[in-house]
Amino acid sequence: MNKMMGLTKRNILVYFKDKSSILFSMLTPLIVLVLYILFLKGTYVSAIENSAKGLEGFINTADIEKIAAGLLLAGILGTALITIPYNTLMTIVKDKENKVDFDISATPINRVNIILSYFVASAFSAFVMTAAVTTIGLAVMRIDLGFTVAANDLAGIYMIILLGSVSASALFMIAMMFFKTSNASAAFMGLLSAAAGFLIGAYVPLSEFSDSMESVCNLFPATQITVLLKRFLLSDTLFGINEKIGGVDGGTFVDGIKEGFSMNAFFYGRTFEMGCSVAYIFAIIILSVIVISMIYPRIYKRK
Repeated sequence: MNKMMGLTKRNILVYFKDKSSILFSMLTPLIVLVLYILFLKGTYVSAIENSAKGLEGFINTADIEKIAAGLLLAGILGTALITIPYNTLMTIVKDKENKVDFDISATPINRVNIILSYFVASAFSAFVMTAAVTTIGLAVMRIDLGFTVAANDLAGIYMIILLGSVSASALFMIAMMFFKTSNASAAFMGLLSAAAGFLIGAYVPLSEFSDSMESVCNLFPATQITVLLKRFLLSDTLFGINEKIGGVDGGTFVDGIKEGFSMNAFFYGRTFEMGCSVAYIFAIIILSVIVISMIYPRIYKRK
């Protein structure tokens, strides 16, 4: 166990010492932020204002901006939980290119423990990076908009970030083991970055897609992670708005926001409750770890 932890520490340090890797990890979340500033904010605000027609006496501009900001942060974190874990795992490919994996494999460490050390390092690094982004984002929103999150929801946000870090690391590691060069993994990263924002609904709410396309998107753990983040981030804000409305609309405004901005995971006619989403993500993690443990020793034997 000590040997595995030592190798895990080494993999963590390799990622954090590579400034370019950290930059590329944050590239897609930064793109989401830029797009939000340029035009997404206007789109979000317009959609929310349309939902609030007739309730102007209860819902003010600050409330609308808080909802838009919460959706933005969920989109940034959702994309970060795709790109950051992927970039942390590129250590595997770099080690393969530089023949470092031969030296590691020559040690008495069990083959499964070697690959699990990459997995643990990736999940830890992704959690630290995304948690830092979350903390900064919440602090800025608090100062700028007075955006608040209840203590239990705040704990839930960080737990979901941890779950997203682990699930993304486990899933991407399967693909990463088959890349032989950094160029190949970087090319795939380009495709992934381009698709990430659409996949999780950061650019366009998934409710705008067809039912089949929305259901396919929700097969990916990152999409369901983003849905859960929206729930936790906006729970306090939507509750406060509902209190101000006082039941005048029968709860239709909040329900409309949840449906219009995909705050519920939809899968072929069925809406996933939070427990179902978490159970599904855990199942993906367990299955991925089993596949990793089976594939890596066989790949090593072919060397």
